[in-house]
Amino acid sequence: MTIGFFDSGIGGLSVLAEALRRLPAQDYLYMADTLHVPYGTKEKDDVKAYVMDSVSMMMERGIDALVVACNTATSIAVNELREVYSLPIVGMEPAVKPAVEMNHATGKRVLVFATPLTLQLPKYYALVSRVDEGGIVDSLPLPELVRYCENLQFDKEVMAQYFREKLADYNLDDYGIIVLGCTHYPFYKNVLRELLPPHIQIVDGNAGTVRRLSALLTRSGIAHNGTGRVSFMCSGNEPAYLDKMQTALAFVRELND
Repeated sequence: MTIGFFDSGIGGLSVLAEALRRLPAQDYLYMADTLHVPYGTKEKDDVKAYVMDSVSMMMERGIDALVVACNTATSIAVNELREVYSLPIVGMEPAVKPAVEMNHATGKRVLVFATPLTLQLPKYYALVSRVDEGGIVDSLPLPELVRYCENLQFDKEVMAQYFREKLADYNLDDYGIIVLGCTHYPFYKNVLRELLPPHIQIVDGNAGTVRRLSALLTRSGIAHNGTGRVSFMCSGNEPAYLDKMQTALAFVRELND
């Protein structure tokens, strides 16, 4: 049995790392749409076509379940994927609901980091409207961060300066939680932990996504009979990018240890 993980680039590896930790007795196929990364700055209809084409390529490799490990791709295409394919499919959304619940009694605000496209989509506004009765959620687009991650730019000084510039207009004393609303962003958890005031918690949707995957596999009767083997593919078929994915997976798994 093979579980497919899909993202525009290496960001979904942060979700795969969580799956390897919680569900080690599965085999995994990770697909990156390197021909079109990043998704977060592109048009909605284009992204939907990219997702459908990429998942079709994965299906040819024989996956038994699929995780759309990309918030933007989930918002745009997960419903259509479920209409086309009968296998179990798990999507992602920014962890706004748990963040609001965690902050309910503190009087602090929630700040969501996400791609520009995610923040523009009706699904995001519907999510915030549904859970943010107190009007405590603010959103910050970080269009450059996916590119930094794709280039394996993890230098702490460079990235700390980037975040300082992006947060310069925010009074961080007002915030209790920052939500990482793109799967590329957890690669920078350690940088953010060192930069942010200690009272601010950092949350993402990775653990919740893997819990949903595990429950869906159980309900679907998909056996945990793999070895934790990970295979990689990318739409551009670049050998150098396949090596990059292995490097990035090792990096993000070390972050989770």
